[in-house]
Amino acid sequence: MITCDTSFLYSLYMVDAHTSRARTRLSRIRRPEALTISPFIEYELPNAIRLSVFRKLRDASAGATILAAFEADQVAGHFDRPICNLASVVQEAKRLSSIYTMHSGHRAFDILHVATALHLGATEFLSFEQNQRKLAAAVGLTIGP
Repeated sequence: MITCDTSFLYSLYMVDAHTSRARTRLSRIRRPEALTISPFIEYELPNAIRLSVFRKLRDASAGATILAAFEADQVAGHFDRPICNLASVVQEAKRLSSIYTMHSGHRAFDILHVATALHLGATEFLSFEQNQRKLAAAVGLTIGP
């Protein structure tokens, strides 16, 4: 199973320094729905898009268009969206935090994404966040793109 964090999807929907790499990696996934997203991403990506409007990185119309594209892709089944046991994910996140955060400085949401990947049985984790990639690698996930 291939899963990702918000930075990967952000680069797919917004044009940034990582967009080309994100699109190339997505094109190598056999089936688009083989990319698994978590409920955390379903919350965090739209919030990041709205925040980009607030920060004047794009106007409200462009933000609304990007939000609509993400919603349409979810409705069309372009992602695998499994149900997660939130209590189990948080328990795993607590475990990871206790082992890694004091030494590596991981942010809470980054830990939640990695904990969710482990909870779902992912083998590959796509992210552009360097510290999160280190955590994913430390727990045995193959990192990309």
